[in-house]
Amino acid sequence: MAKTLPPERPRAVLVGVQLPGVTDEAHAADLAELKRLVHTLGFDAVATVSQRRQRLATGTVLGSGKLKELAALTGGTGVILSGAQNKASKAREKWEAEAGEDSEAAPEAGPDAAGAPGDEDPDAEDLLDEDDATDLEAPAMEPGPKPTVVVVDHELSPSQLRNLERATGAQVLDRAGVIVDIFHRHAKSHEARMQVEIARLNYLAPRLRESSGGRERQQGRGSGDSAVELDRRKIRDRLAELREGLAAIQKDQDQRRYARRDQLRVALVGYTNAGKSSLMRALTGSAVLVADQLFATLDTTVRAMQPETRPRILVSDTVGFIQKLPHDLVASFRSTLDEALEASLLLYVVDASDPTWAAQLEVTRTVLREIGAEVVPSKLLFNKVDRLDAAAQEALKAGHPDALQLSAHRPDDVAMLRKEIIAFFEASMVEADLLIPYARQARIGEVYEHTTVVSQAYDETGSRLRVRGLPGAIARLTRSLQE
Repeated sequence: MAKTLPPERPRAVLVGVQLPGVTDEAHAADLAELKRLVHTLGFDAVATVSQRRQRLATGTVLGSGKLKELAALTGGTGVILSGAQNKASKAREKWEAEAGEDSEAAPEAGPDAAGAPGDEDPDAEDLLDEDDATDLEAPAMEPGPKPTVVVVDHELSPSQLRNLERATGAQVLDRAGVIVDIFHRHAKSHEARMQVEIARLNYLAPRLRESSGGRERQQGRGSGDSAVELDRRKIRDRLAELREGLAAIQKDQDQRRYARRDQLRVALVGYTNAGKSSLMRALTGSAVLVADQLFATLDTTVRAMQPETRPRILVSDTVGFIQKLPHDLVASFRSTLDEALEASLLLYVVDASDPTWAAQLEVTRTVLREIGAEVVPSKLLFNKVDRLDAAAQEALKAGHPDALQLSAHRPDDVAMLRKEIIAFFEASMVEADLLIPYARQARIGEVYEHTTVVSQAYDETGSRLRVRGLPGAIARLTRSLQE
């Protein structure tokens, strides 16, 4: 029986512009990260087109020369045709295909052949300005079919997206669109799917364009509105529906978080693929997804640390951050980030083996500052140190003496982290005496859940317990038992 080959992955070209203030190392890291994003989305990046410019070209990001190099890779013309010119060009190609190569006749150029006056894209004018551009390297492509996708490491305006598609003849995506699509594919829970759909619709709405089928006006209800206007109205209605449903889910989550308010809570935060889920699995023994890909985890998972402590310590794994994360995604995942805001301890997880870890850490801190989580006590963890040599580990220790160095795959390191977490909470615990009357002995389980019982004695009034725990939890238990 013949073996079925896996379907070939679409081939993509990466496009990046190095702007003033961006170092060569940072630019290379951005493109390397974009390549990983593209691979996570299901494409193979087979070539890179890069240019150094003072600013992005308004119409096409790249200058005219580099745009033609890009188009040569994808089989495009490298020229931005207006809407009328594009239609005329397609009509001519269709006629030539039907007439055959031996025909000498050609359709006369009609009034639309060159496009109506004013139909040219006004943003295309700075294609002629190459004075501020420097080609970083000539693009080289892996052998194989021509790429069908162009991915730009910048957020594109609708006109830039349209111009690049006309010039290259390929599907064009920007960095934000790639991230939104990855989130869309990886969202599993109902809440995450709703959050991603909100971000996706916010991204798509300004990029809607008329279809080429001539469906310019609609009949019936809403007569006079274009197809795009009606589509945008549907998006607004859907967004309102999603936000209403998400608000109901988040209300339930708020209630669950309120019920956990007196419990010890640790939140793992950090850049995507820093190893948060691996640490989560090692600390809690839970079967959370661990994958070597960007944004493998979108749903917040909360589990008790194992072996279980008294009082219990809850560990939450949060969505990872990334540079140039679309603002709509940050806003949509605000409830997820609230886990970090309401935690007792934040563990900043850093991939120590990544040469750009410092920039990644700053991205994490910036996002958490935006939601006010910088006031939460925190500890820095350098993960994946098993990939570093002794000199690199010593350099990390010298620069960050208070940080922990570990590998989520080494049990001794995980045990060391567990002791650090327990020691952090014990430092803020106090001891107190609680009296539980015999008529309320059913409440004793609650005491054991939220505190450590140091000793227990009995007299004629009930059980007398000497407990150790957080001041807030002891105060709440005292009030509850006295009611």
